Amino acid sequence: MSIAELFPTLRNLSRAEKLQVMQFLVQELADEEALSLQPRTTYHVWSPFNSHDAAVKLAALLEEDRKANDG
Repeated sequence: MSIAELFPTLRNLSRAEKLQVMQFLVQELADEEALSLQPRTTYHVWSPFNSHDAAVKLAALLEEDRKANDG
């Protein structure tokens, strides 16, 4: 069944049935996302913690902005 054929059927559902369809679709999407993560696997995530260069750059940008706004 194509999505174009599905829309009229969905329109005819009751409010409760539409909510059930939404819950089903959200769960399907969540299940698909979970498949991309493997259990007992380490995933490295970048963090600004201990990023001194970034802190210096941010401080400089904030100072520039303060000077520009203070006149």
